[in-house]
Amino acid sequence: MAYLLSIDQGTTSSRAIIVDTDSEQLTVAQQEFPQHFPRDGWVEHKPEDIWESVRKTANTALKKAGLKASQVTAIGITNQRETVLVWDRHSGEPIYNAIVWQDRRTSDYCRQLIDQGHERMMQEKTGLIIDPYFSATKIHWLLENVAGARERAERGELAFGTVDSYLLWQLTEGKVHKTDASNASRTALFNIHAQDWDEDLLKLFNIPRSMMPDVCDCASNFGVASERWFGAEIPVLAMLGDQQSALVGQACFEEGMAKSTYGTGCFFVLNTGDKPLQSQHKLLTTVGYRLDGKVTYALEGSIFVAGAAVQWLRDGLRLIENAGETEVLARQTPMDHGVMLVPAFTGLGAPYWDPKARGAIFGLTRDTGIKEIVTAGLQAVCYQTKDLQKAMELDGLPANILRVDGGMAANDWLMQFLADILGVKVDRPTSIETTALGAAYFAGLQAGVFKSLEHIARRWKHDREFVPEFSKEERDRFYAAWLDAVARVRSKD
Repeated sequence: MAYLLSIDQGTTSSRAIIVDTDSEQLTVAQQEFPQHFPRDGWVEHKPEDIWESVRKTANTALKKAGLKASQVTAIGITNQRETVLVWDRHSGEPIYNAIVWQDRRTSDYCRQLIDQGHERMMQEKTGLIIDPYFSATKIHWLLENVAGARERAERGELAFGTVDSYLLWQLTEGKVHKTDASNASRTALFNIHAQDWDEDLLKLFNIPRSMMPDVCDCASNFGVASERWFGAEIPVLAMLGDQQSALVGQACFEEGMAKSTYGTGCFFVLNTGDKPLQSQHKLLTTVGYRLDGKVTYALEGSIFVAGAAVQWLRDGLRLIENAGETEVLARQTPMDHGVMLVPAFTGLGAPYWDPKARGAIFGLTRDTGIKEIVTAGLQAVCYQTKDLQKAMELDGLPANILRVDGGMAANDWLMQFLADILGVKVDRPTSIETTALGAAYFAGLQAGVFKSLEHIARRWKHDREFVPEFSKEERDRFYAAWLDAVARVRSKD
């Protein structure tokens, strides 16, 4: 029996999961850490919180499994994407907090780039649009606003990384500066056709190439985690961005297969095979995964707030004590409760891409209570998924069956409403921890534990299927109310 350690570094927590060769999850350890909001629309993490939570959860998972590090075959890393860290190559000290993918501080800069006519080049080279979501404008901001950063970068003293690169640097004690193609494809600096950092884009954002990590396949020899951290050296054999890792964990290896992950945000990803299809409806073309130099592409719709809305209901409004209460409350609420919550806390993602939109609650009456607002928060997740489904259909790529995962997928009421509002079957696997599973699978593939993608696909196990119950008229009526609410929160720019 071989054991694989999956490090799943997310937006609000870090988790570590031990998986065996039968794809059984042996143990999981999780630790939340704070987000920091220094100004409206700014979102940051302290790098030491990220690293400390990863070390702690990995060691806790090993201890709970009764394993020594020497018994672990390999580590796979999956991570929140687009989040930016820049650190000193010699000391390893970050020059600033991590700027999180949700951060909107570069909205005005993005508008300038769009007005200057750069968006078409961006989309053609990277498959992305110009938006604060992606890493490039965040790196540019750091170099322009942190004292001395520009000069240090020009002297080759600074390294950039998304969270995967930063963790690899820490695990290998500064010996390795690498990323993988899936994370690189989210920076807005990576040419997804040439599979290399793009000189035109580096020049546009005034970012020295010396800052950039080497780009590898998603399953590759990334280096060795130091004995210092776990008591024995462990090879790091896979790295993937979290949504690509969930695509792998859901075994969506065939063209046309789709998954939707419900974590802090929601991400709908469709496998498009070896063709990078360009959306006409503001979806993103991205690298699904790269193995042996061969790229599998995907089309993605990104929603910034899904589980984060429930976290806000819990921590911001204090309407609930834990996420598990939401299903109970929703079951007590009439479907026609009349409340609409648009969680545009950090703007709207696909297909609107409106960084200046802000959240709102509509339809409040004297009878409105906690259960109606909580239910509206859950329904907003499904309506936003419907937005993505409609965009994919307009691009000629309908998904007739959707595989779901992430923490919110455990909510049966939510998954049934999702099936109802989408009008498609929703498939939930026995393990909704598919993000962590994907990194473990590719680490195992690189180690020879799994022989092929087909070998991995046979490990996907069905738990429950949710079948639509709404009529088309009901579905259209609910969705029309959502579109009306979204129109009210859109910025006027």
